Amino acid sequence: MSPTSSPAELFRTAADHLVALVADIPDTGWDQPALGAWTVRALVGHTGRALSTVVEYLARPAAHREVPTTVDYYLAVAEHTDPQAIRIRGEHAGAALGDRPLTTIRALRDRAVDAVIAVDDPLIDTAAGGMLLSDYLPTRTFELAVHGLDLARATGQSETLPAEVTRAALHLAAELTLRRGDGETALLALTGRRSLPAGFTVLQEKKQPTADPGGAADRNHHSPPSW
Repeated sequence: MSPTSSPAELFRTAADHLVALVADIPDTGWDQPALGAWTVRALVGHTGRALSTVVEYLARPAAHREVPTTVDYYLAVAEHTDPQAIRIRGEHAGAALGDRPLTTIRALRDRAVDAVIAVDDPLIDTAAGGMLLSDYLPTRTFELAVHGLDLARATGQSETLPAEVTRAALHLAAELTLRRGDGETALLALTGRRSLPAGFTVLQEKKQPTADPGGAADRNHHSPPSW
């Protein structure tokens, strides 16, 4: 796939990668710890929402374009992120995978991909407001990429992504970093000049550092929103 793959093509590639990861989870692995308070099952359930929300939002046409870019989506939803609600939704989504989670994830992938193929680039009503499908899909690809790495790490699989998915996720992360005013911080870290601040994430507003008797923040607890 070329570096100029469409948002729909990148989304499908990332979705296929998730299915491949889930296919290699052993039967004994679903209740193992994965990310923060989530088990592997809850993490897969949460990640599956990156597929189901596409279908859900395509059924909700928007009258106006309120969110002009993918980055603006993340900036908007960050103001209303509720980690506790995200955790609970993930647990519920994990339980909803049922006794055959791979079959469920495959079905979610198929429905999402088919729904995207069936349309052009409609305005959809998302958690952040009306936006083009082509601007929303990169948020789902990003979610699938980041949590794909989380899932691979939790289940002992290779922490690699399709190259074009990695490229797209890094590009979005860089744009978010710039919009948040952290471009220099990231550049210094990427070139080995300085470590990132404890708890640094492009997905939340910068917070004032607080005393942490346990040491640096556990970055495994950061979870991209999935609306």
